[in-house]
Amino acid sequence: MSRIALVDDDRNILTSVAMTLEAEGFDVETYNDGQSALDAFNKRLPDMAVLDIKMPRMDGMDLLQRLRQKTQMPVIFLTSKDDEIDEVLGLRMGADDYVKKPFSQRLLVERIRALLRRQDALEGRVETVQTEETKTITRGALVMDPLRHSVSWKGKDVTLTVTEFLLLQALAQRPGFVKSRDQLMDVAYDDQVYVDDRTIDSHIKRLRKKMRSVDEDFSAIETLYGIGYRYNEE
Repeated sequence: MSRIALVDDDRNILTSVAMTLEAEGFDVETYNDGQSALDAFNKRLPDMAVLDIKMPRMDGMDLLQRLRQKTQMPVIFLTSKDDEIDEVLGLRMGADDYVKKPFSQRLLVERIRALLRRQDALEGRVETVQTEETKTITRGALVMDPLRHSVSWKGKDVTLTVTEFLLLQALAQRPGFVKSRDQLMDVAYDDQVYVDDRTIDSHIKRLRKKMRSVDEDFSAIETLYGIGYRYNEE
């Protein structure tokens, strides 16, 4: 049973979403501010966190920043319709996805399940048949091991979220070939989950930033404006 942490200062959301997730078989923990959640996470991490952005004591951005110092567990942000800047910033800081308020609880459940399935597969918690998607990828200075969810560039480890890993894997599997944003959406999200182009762009920007943290000259991911992205083997 996966443990989901819900962090939101709206008690109605906490109660209704918790009831829905528990009915779907999840073990749910609720917190009404970021500091209370962080105190609990320091003792025991959940399998996934769903965070509101604007909260008392510690907001969702600060909580995410603290979490990313110790874990790459999946994180989904809950945002209001006017939080577009916060959405992009959150994705760049390491959130895997966001859901706008008011939201369909069924949509939230599907996004949670999708991220947990990917996390399980990439961390080897489910039996995986050796396929093209699970073979180790070596592209010049890049080495990716999907079964261990590990990435290195020029011998230096790079820590990626599940979504970042899937996008880099899709690009690196066929260097020189262009992947449109729609194709990358299909890789990173289930069919029933819609995201816009800006979400993919934000993930790619954050991915580049992480690669450049170990090599400031990293330029293997090329943007083709109006078309998509491709990986150029160096």
